[in-house]
Amino acid sequence: MTCDACGSDRISKFNAETAIHFPGLDDLDKPIIWLFPQFLICLNCGVAKFVVPEDELSALAKERKAA
Repeated sequence: MTCDACGSDRISKFNAETAIHFPGLDDLDKPIIWLFPQFLICLNCGVAKFVVPEDELSALAKERKAA
């Protein structure tokens, strides 16, 4: 596997916890969406990728649509 940004093969997996929240003062009342994904991180340039699971993706889309 190589990095899409720099082409390096120095890609490693890391476990993470991520809190996604909506920006702006108007969205302070929206719930935080917690994720516990595995990140793929390029150790050469720092680009990181992860996949948002379907349930959390649906929750993000639902909250965004309600805005």
